[in-house]
Amino acid sequence: MREDAISLKPGLYVTATPIGNLGDITYRAVEIMKGADLILCEDTRQTAKLCAAYDIKTPRTAYQEHNAARVRPEIVKRLESGGAVCLVSDAGTPLIADPGFKLVREAVEAGVDVFPVPGPSAVIAALSASGAPSDRFTFGGFPPPKKGARRKFFDGFADTRGTLVFYETGNRLGDSLADMKDALGDREAVVARELTKIHETFYRGALGTLASDFADATPKGEIVVLVFPKAEAAPDESEVNSFLCGALSQMSVKEAAAAAAEKFSMPRRIAYERALALRDNAAPGEKP
Repeated sequence: MREDAISLKPGLYVTATPIGNLGDITYRAVEIMKGADLILCEDTRQTAKLCAAYDIKTPRTAYQEHNAARVRPEIVKRLESGGAVCLVSDAGTPLIADPGFKLVREAVEAGVDVFPVPGPSAVIAALSASGAPSDRFTFGGFPPPKKGARRKFFDGFADTRGTLVFYETGNRLGDSLADMKDALGDREAVVARELTKIHETFYRGALGTLASDFADATPKGEIVVLVFPKAEAAPDESEVNSFLCGALSQMSVKEAAAAAAEKFSMPRRIAYERALALRDNAAPGEKP
């Protein structure tokens, strides 16, 4: 046991690491990485930079798409023997757009404890600062690189409710945004680039506009694309009126309008005007 390492229970530790800014790592993640018997990395060279910054001397070995099937049985055997193994990705939370889920699944099937060590995630970071609705969202990962497959891929999200989140590379961004517009409609969207890094940038606009902006541009760095939900159909007027009448019997016009605006996703001003009209048209002495 290294002098600065803590004693860990045997098991697989799925450990989130920074997506750019090294200061975003958690105290617990550093302790887990120091206390583990082995760190599994997508790229040992990338993880070496993080280990150097926090004086982590734990042995590292590659675990990624190209060698996963070959080395996974050895890792599971080590876990079954009581080892404490830390799984990290190049950046962010493992299993999000990387092959780590197969190792987790086999560890669970083997009766090995799996411990989440949460932290940074590009999906959540982008969503939190995008301004897009975050109460419901779908993560689609990386779209296919070829146009035909990519268009079919986006078609599959046309009726999905909530915000859509995708990863994309700089050289395919313009074409991908154009295919999103064709499949999803000209919705509002955000392109988030280089999150938590020096050149962090958010580009906001309709999909068609963003597609034109990036048609001949190849932005560098990691990219997250967020597509706002499709516009909902206007709420049924009689349904809104019925709701407002019930609300006005229990609360003020302002409160009833706020409740209706929230429930039906309508502008508060319009809800207020309708509530006023319903109140004023009520018979004398009668609640609307």
